Amino acid sequence: MGKEDKKELIIENAVGIFAKMGYYKATTAMVAKETGVTQPYVFHFFKNKEELFKTVIDRAFGRLYDTFAKVEAPADQLIEVMGCAFSKAVETHREEVLLIMQAHSISEQGIREHVRSLHKTMFEALTLKFERAEVPQAKKVAAQFIGTGLLITVAEVLDLPELIKSKA
Repeated sequence: MGKEDKKELIIENAVGIFAKMGYYKATTAMVAKETGVTQPYVFHFFKNKEELFKTVIDRAFGRLYDTFAKVEAPADQLIEVMGCAFSKAVETHREEVLLIMQAHSISEQGIREHVRSLHKTMFEALTLKFERAEVPQAKKVAAQFIGTGLLITVAEVLDLPELIKSKA
């Protein structure tokens, strides 16, 4: 296995460990053990746990961003189709979606600012997508879409489907 393949494996294993353990309980030693490498080898690619986490969260946001960017639908169906795409992302990349949901709670300043920037980029991209589709009140709809996604993720984590299944 090549050097870049090992780096990818480290990132993939870090996703699961960060999602399961949370940022503060997860260690680079755990990631190294799960990957079958030494901890110094992890540090060969990432200077510290924060840099590894930022790489992992960038990938998670990037995948979700790409998912939404690929959605094409008329304005009256766009939100529903994007919601279905989000549901599929939760099914296929559950740990990454959970990381996105947890990331805002990390108090480390560097991570907090990084995550804030990623959320802002997602909001701006969704707003632009809705504006281009001529969805009325695009900013409000983008904010509601993100909020609903966070609620869906909380319902998933807590196994409380009634938070999202009940309709008024």
